[in-house]
Amino acid sequence: MNKEDIAARINEVGKIIASELRPEGYWEGRLSSSALGVAVAVAALHFDDAVQNAPEISKGILWLQNNINSDGSFGDTPDSKGNVSTSLLVYAALNLYAASDITVKETQLQIAGYLHSLHIDVHSPQVAEFILAHYQKDYTFSVPILAMCGVCGVPGNDAFNHIPQLPFELSLLPRKFYRLLNLSVVSYAIPALVAVGILIYKKKKSNLFWRIIRRFSIKKAMKILHRMLPESGGFLEAIPLTAFVSLSLINSGFAETEVVKKGIQFLKRTQREDGGWPIDVDLSTWVTSLSVKAFRGKLEGFLNSDQEDKIADYFRLIQNEKIHPFNGTGPGGWGWTQFSGSVPDGDDTPGAMLALLKLEPKNKIKHEVLNAANWLRELQNSDGGFPTFSRGWGKLPFDQSCSDLTGHCLLAVSEVMENYHDELSRKESENLKKIFEGALQYLEKKQSDGGSWLPLWFGNQLTANHTNPVYGTAKVVTYLKDAALHNWHSTQTRDQLEKMIRKGNDFLVGVQNEDGSWGGDKNIPGTIEETSLAVSALISKKNLENCESGLKWLEKTIQEKGFVSAPIGLYFASLWYDEKMYPLTSYLEVLARTEETL
Repeated sequence: MNKEDIAARINEVGKIIASELRPEGYWEGRLSSSALGVAVAVAALHFDDAVQNAPEISKGILWLQNNINSDGSFGDTPDSKGNVSTSLLVYAALNLYAASDITVKETQLQIAGYLHSLHIDVHSPQVAEFILAHYQKDYTFSVPILAMCGVCGVPGNDAFNHIPQLPFELSLLPRKFYRLLNLSVVSYAIPALVAVGILIYKKKKSNLFWRIIRRFSIKKAMKILHRMLPESGGFLEAIPLTAFVSLSLINSGFAETEVVKKGIQFLKRTQREDGGWPIDVDLSTWVTSLSVKAFRGKLEGFLNSDQEDKIADYFRLIQNEKIHPFNGTGPGGWGWTQFSGSVPDGDDTPGAMLALLKLEPKNKIKHEVLNAANWLRELQNSDGGFPTFSRGWGKLPFDQSCSDLTGHCLLAVSEVMENYHDELSRKESENLKKIFEGALQYLEKKQSDGGSWLPLWFGNQLTANHTNPVYGTAKVVTYLKDAALHNWHSTQTRDQLEKMIRKGNDFLVGVQNEDGSWGGDKNIPGTIEETSLAVSALISKKNLENCESGLKWLEKTIQEKGFVSAPIGLYFASLWYDEKMYPLTSYLEVLARTEETL
């Protein structure tokens, strides 16, 4: 592609993205609908009031029937291959209506056939054995799945005898001790720990000592759940989590509580016109920061000053200003959406910081950016890396430090140093340097011998272990390259950055597909998102041939199929999604970076 072609594409895609900006100053995006979300929501609405909620339930069941795979399975998105967890949850939800509706029974039999092909008998304890073996020590998803199956009559009357007890009584301890406990769920799943734990206690026999302890723990545990309840009623603004909590409490005798009432209203409010539900309401903060950054230096050519100010005001408005009731973190962070169930995290916070620094003169957003930098300092783990929500939780993978978030935080901190170096106190500068140095050491340690990094929240459904070294490496390399342009670094730091960048570049060059694209790893079919991210990381005169073949593949694919999104997003323990804005923002960014290089 020559400069004229690239400029024309930037103009075309930039206008598309700009047209998606809402008048309030943010991009909303659109998450794919989720069979798992639909199944759990349908079950929760059934147990709440099957008659009053009949319209929503019927629409949800019809959506499921219209989106079953040809082999009788369900995947996490309508374009995903089937998996046992989602298929089993749909089977369980349909079990509530299979006896009274022949079409529902027929759909359920199709699912049973798929599960039988994998040697899973839905009428036997094999159900629990398979799910527990799949998720192993992490009960974040496995136990709620089995609990819902149990209340839906799957596999039978003794279902709860095969489900591990979640230790909800531990939620009574002060929050600061949570990370020291060997909890079997991740930090963001405390509502499920409480609600599902109470349900299992009610349904399963246990020894007298623990029955006494847990019986006296319920009242206080419910108070904790109420304190964590957001105004919207949606825990984490997530349909599956909220539905799991609601159906568990209803079946435990707590149907009249505020948690359930607000949770059910949240579910009814978030159902789509076609009967589906996404896994989360939206990722508006995330896709807004991606959109702003994708324009690079071209922002003013597509948005006027009033629009830029509105976006900046949006970020200011939703920055957390107090101790957050969900995870106890202090003020200064951003979550993934504007809604009240959102929780500040280690990816949206650096994203918002970097977006603000592009949108406004640095003196206008100094307070917000420095508060965010301090929030990152409090989040950083002792290993130098950054987790998602809570410092110090390391028992389960989704609470540990990870490379993609750490790279993002490193760049944000470097950008703060670059912009405010002369305005910071000595202590502030030292704190920021410590954050940067710790993050850099962590990334150096986590880079594989082959040069790759693995991300946490993004995977690829087609790789053998569902990891996505292309995404992780492309993102980290890009963050490091941008940070290396800053002037405040020492020669030693610059050398360290360049060494890591070279190794990452070599990995990406080595896993490019023959057709010019990139998938999650070598020989994995390419996607717009992964190819765009890889070229963004590689773009330079040295890698021009590789980048040109990647750009040709992108142009051909987009012309033939449009901006089709791929399920490369991973949520909760193992739940895939795709997002409408991902291919658009990643493609615009690679075009802008390419134009800067040529």
